[in-house]
Amino acid sequence: MSFGIRANLGQFLQQLLQVLLVGMTIGMMRNVVPALAETEFGVPRGSFMLLVAFVVAFGFVKGTMNFAAGRLAEELGRKRVLLFGWLVAWPIPALIYFSQSWSWVVFATVLLGINQGLTWSMTQTAKLDFTRADQRGLVIGLNEFSGYLGLAIAGVATGYLASILGPRVGLLWFGGAVIGLATFLAWTSVAETLPWARDEVKKHQGAGATVFRPRYPEAVSEHPSTAEMFALMSWRDRRMASLCQAGLVEKFVDALVWALWPIYLHQQGLSLPGIGWIVGVYGFTWGAAQFFTGRLSDRVGRHLLNVWGMWVCGAGVALMPLGSGSLWWSLSAAIAGLGMAMLYPNLSAAVADIAHPRWRASAIGIYRFWRDLGYGIGALGLGAAAALGGGLENAFWFVAVAMLVSGGILLHWGEETHPRLNPAV
Repeated sequence: MSFGIRANLGQFLQQLLQVLLVGMTIGMMRNVVPALAETEFGVPRGSFMLLVAFVVAFGFVKGTMNFAAGRLAEELGRKRVLLFGWLVAWPIPALIYFSQSWSWVVFATVLLGINQGLTWSMTQTAKLDFTRADQRGLVIGLNEFSGYLGLAIAGVATGYLASILGPRVGLLWFGGAVIGLATFLAWTSVAETLPWARDEVKKHQGAGATVFRPRYPEAVSEHPSTAEMFALMSWRDRRMASLCQAGLVEKFVDALVWALWPIYLHQQGLSLPGIGWIVGVYGFTWGAAQFFTGRLSDRVGRHLLNVWGMWVCGAGVALMPLGSGSLWWSLSAAIAGLGMAMLYPNLSAAVADIAHPRWRASAIGIYRFWRDLGYGIGALGLGAAAALGGGLENAFWFVAVAMLVSGGILLHWGEETHPRLNPAV
């Protein structure tokens, strides 16, 4: 089997289209739904914990599904897991359209968490199966660029559709079209990539298979159990643990952007399209910059990009409540997006660097479990900070401080993982 982007360009582009549609699916829930929680879905004003309930549900469900997806992908194959993820998403637009209360939105978000945990995990895992180790940063950068480009496009598009057709009708038509197209393409055009992963294992077993051997964790059995993998990723290997905690905390930012940015900006008098554009600046900057930051990490390494990304992103969050006006909010959104672009693909690439191909899907799944659990834990923290402090501004300070501290832990516990820059002896 041939490895590399060029040798598998057709499937690579299909997987990028899949993750674009994955991003558009979550993006349709990121602007209109939270901004109109009070007027359209009956959430009482000032009910901060109720407002973040749907993000809490999403985080815990998606984190769990990421964990399951990695193990399932090694047993059932990547394509089957991807297809199941799309089938679960089918009821979401109808649930929003017919919703009678906020609990309907929470249930729709539970289904969204299952969808995102299965589909986004599989697009990343599949591309890593058939591309080379020296392309890993570029591959994950392009994967996340495509996904968050889709998220940003959906945020802007649904803002306009909600203004023209009404929020429920706009989300019904947009969601139905995106999910239907994604399911059709996954069924007809996406190939199973598990054979590439198995072929890579065989090549690793051969003498001289790689010039630079990664620093794989020690004392791991040939076929580790789920419990062994979870312990390895969560605390036994300090490098993996540092990456997992950084992934968890950086999702505090995304929980803030999703649950409270639209409400904060709506309270400042912005229209739905205006909110969509400012939140879109965050998504567009994050998405576009990943095209470069992923490739950059293949040249200069992952570690310092990850650490500084945590700090730059936290600074962007802290700037948001310190000023006013669309230009200021767009600037702070762009800084937060740039920091996220520095860290987001490269945390995943660092995990992939030191995860053996035999259990790489499981390692990525457990990392993504901890990372997306950050939605739930972060949203609870946001709600508590806003409620105890009596205003949304306190949620911004909570996230900024968490990013500063987490970046310090990553700097102290982590190390460079790129096999060319820090190979095993």
